[in-house]
Amino acid sequence: MFYLTLTNYNIEQLIKSCRDGNQHAQLEVYNRYYKAMYNTALRIVKDRYEAEDIMQDSFLLAFTKLDSLQDDKTFGAWLKRIVVNNSIYSYKKKTKYQEVSFENVAHKLERESDDTNSTDAYAALKAKEVLKIMNGLKDNYRIALNLYLIEGYDHEEISEILNISYANCRTTISRAKNKLKQELQHAVLN
Repeated sequence: MFYLTLTNYNIEQLIKSCRDGNQHAQLEVYNRYYKAMYNTALRIVKDRYEAEDIMQDSFLLAFTKLDSLQDDKTFGAWLKRIVVNNSIYSYKKKTKYQEVSFENVAHKLERESDDTNSTDAYAALKAKEVLKIMNGLKDNYRIALNLYLIEGYDHEEISEILNISYANCRTTISRAKNKLKQELQHAVLN
């Protein structure tokens, strides 16, 4: 008789097995998602060890709260939301207050920019340089841009995650994009 290995299961089958307490299924789910969740946490907290802890805590929380997941197909998005929320909570608690494609960030900036010549200059910058510039922005700008440009959340979701008004969210993202454009133009000219 032929048995499928867990790596051949789709996410719905794995989540069902996880609900039944199958530790091999939990390990398979972890192996499928840990890199993306680690990168998400790292972009917010900017510390490798803290991102690792957040990622692992998020998986533990997700596995213990699987009964609250309404649609098994959305597990990845649900887990990502847990990681983002835990990362922001950890970051705020600490301060008291990413493989990311440069083309995606540049494309979003280009769509919202009137000056197409400056966008061509952005393309000359390497992704690491752009991320370094983003990481140098004020914390609220950096987090908002990461959630918007990199993680793909919309304004309404970001306002909910950051616990700010929708209007404040739009203003913050707009100002953050303008500041990023200024910094990118400065980097291109130098």
